[in-house]
Amino acid sequence: MALVCPYSLSVPGGVQGQVLSLARALRQGGHEATVLAPLDGGGADQVLPPGSVIGVGRSIPIPANGSIARLAPGPLSAGRTLAALGHLRPDVVHVHEPLAPGPTWAALARAEPKVGTFHRAGTVKGRALVAPAARRLCARLAVRAAVSVEAADTARLLAGGSYELIGNGVELERFAAAVPFPTGGPTVCFVGRHEPRKGLGVLLDAFGRLEPGLGARLWVTGEGPQTAELRRRFAPVGGVQWLGRVSDDELARRLAGASVLCAPSLGGESFGVVLVEALAARTVVVASDIPGYASVLGSHGVLVPPGDAVALAEALGTALVDAGLGRGCGSPTALEAAADRAARWSMRSVASRYLEVYEQLAHSPPASGRP
Repeated sequence: MALVCPYSLSVPGGVQGQVLSLARALRQGGHEATVLAPLDGGGADQVLPPGSVIGVGRSIPIPANGSIARLAPGPLSAGRTLAALGHLRPDVVHVHEPLAPGPTWAALARAEPKVGTFHRAGTVKGRALVAPAARRLCARLAVRAAVSVEAADTARLLAGGSYELIGNGVELERFAAAVPFPTGGPTVCFVGRHEPRKGLGVLLDAFGRLEPGLGARLWVTGEGPQTAELRRRFAPVGGVQWLGRVSDDELARRLAGASVLCAPSLGGESFGVVLVEALAARTVVVASDIPGYASVLGSHGVLVPPGDAVALAEALGTALVDAGLGRGCGSPTALEAAADRAARWSMRSVASRYLEVYEQLAHSPPASGRP
């Protein structure tokens, strides 16, 4: 099968990570899986073997959903996608984020049976204008899947139709078996792009409000358009370590070593992969009370109002103390229960679910290509 991603694999991102991890799980199960996506350099060679990723062009930055998406919407990318699919002749084409312009739209023009997975959640500007085109594009899909109820609701508003809920997957073993990164005291970890909707500024504000006696530190991974400005603004806040991009192995070790994973996003999150990773690593989670995160955490973490630095500081302080004393969400029993919850999003299980869908479609009649 061919997996088509509209976002550059050279830039870390939730959808990119899901596509690469799914392809790896499929290959580990003995199935052919090739990823087609924009490439701007490296980024995929350490995840999949040579020849299993086909670059279809370079990307450009486009504002989307409160973030910056690296897409390749031009005709060159479309032509390369069509040529690659013509050469591969896959039984099934799996298109991720079908409504994102670029190789996804080109893939929708092909006759092979197509699965579409919708990741995005949140408001859509100009919905009335784009809905007719979205319905025509999605009519070419044999199966529509969504990673969460929120993602399905967003897709349904644009394109109508029904959606199978197949959540995101996490390579749980990597986090469960990670050797904890050493810390010198209570530690909070942030994982994500440094942009407004991820709420890093709120976390830095909250961290600066913690009692000095806690001796807490904050690991900030990733980078983004806000990095320089946030570093300047919060330079007086002690205990903050700006780590930049880290490898997959180091990320797993950081999550396993941290006392608390904090996900302070303001909105626009259909799921919470990093939350599942932290649960698998047996780390306490403090996150914004938004639907995509609440549906993942259930009662296995602490939820606070998004954007409220005072409430976040209070929750972090309590969680750090509890984690150190082994009580509350940080007790051994609670952490094991949280890890059990994470097991439902095993990438192996997600890959098995998609394989069922692929096998059902592999011998189905070709799509007409008409809306």
